[in-house]
Amino acid sequence: MGLDGWDRGGTWDGPWSQCNGTVERSAVPASETNVDRSQKAEVVSEFRQRLEDVSLVVVTRQSGLTVAESTELRRRMRQAGAQYKVTKNRLARLALDGSKFTDLAPLLKGPTGMASSKDPVAAAKVAVEFAKTNEKMEIVGGVLDGKLLDADGVKALATLPSLDELRARLVGMLQTPATRIAVVLQAPASQVARVLGAYASKGEAA
Repeated sequence: MGLDGWDRGGTWDGPWSQCNGTVERSAVPASETNVDRSQKAEVVSEFRQRLEDVSLVVVTRQSGLTVAESTELRRRMRQAGAQYKVTKNRLARLALDGSKFTDLAPLLKGPTGMASSKDPVAAAKVAVEFAKTNEKMEIVGGVLDGKLLDADGVKALATLPSLDELRARLVGMLQTPATRIAVVLQAPASQVARVLGAYASKGEAA
């Protein structure tokens, strides 16, 4: 079960919602409470595992996104190799605790969503572009490989080329005439190494 089990207001959309908030917790059968706890533990575990596989997490705040808008945002994320999940803040904090993204915890206030990607730029690009055309979503901040970014930092990150874009540029360069390649190779070795090495594995240039 994923974080989509939680609505944009941070409320569990499970059996209790059928009671419209009028039933006291004590009235819920113990077996149902145990199931609920198990489901929450599963959500936290799944979230932690996903955090281990990404280098960037962007926190957003959204209010009133329609189903169609949310679907479109997730579609764009998938196309970019990223993910977007609406989060239950308390459980998200548990998942973040002890990870390289722990500094995101104070940003989790109100209706929150998280965009994540292995690519150090992809999630930021999609989130920022979507927020530009939809005032219902706001960029709050993010963490890139343990480094905390504010909203402006995420927006600046979004202007950088993604790993796929950089690879395409390198391929294009290799297909250019030999004279142009020679000019590039005449640059100091340390400079070439910095440019190519910056994105060699995880895109640590950001």
